[in-house]
Amino acid sequence: MAALTSVVRDGGIVVNTTVWMPAPSDEERGVRGVNLFVNSDAAQLARLVSLVDSGAVRVAIARRVPLAELPALHAEAAEGALSGKVLALPSAASVT
Repeated sequence: MAALTSVVRDGGIVVNTTVWMPAPSDEERGVRGVNLFVNSDAAQLARLVSLVDSGAVRVAIARRVPLAELPALHAEAAEGALSGKVLALPSAASVT
């Protein structure tokens, strides 16, 4: 996670939604780290789903993994080796 500051422009912001790991910052370059807490709201989530379904919002998925591999994925993230969005799939779903 700390390496993210190097790919953010001077004066930029690293936004973190995994608040168990604090967002890094780089004071010399003016890069701020922000921990974002979310409020699960069914109407907002439904709106997001409709935006994704319509193609108005695209989410770039770097990798898909079976749900059973979630512990290993968390370990990878803690080591700083995880990059991009990962989709965890239930056992019945195919991994592509």
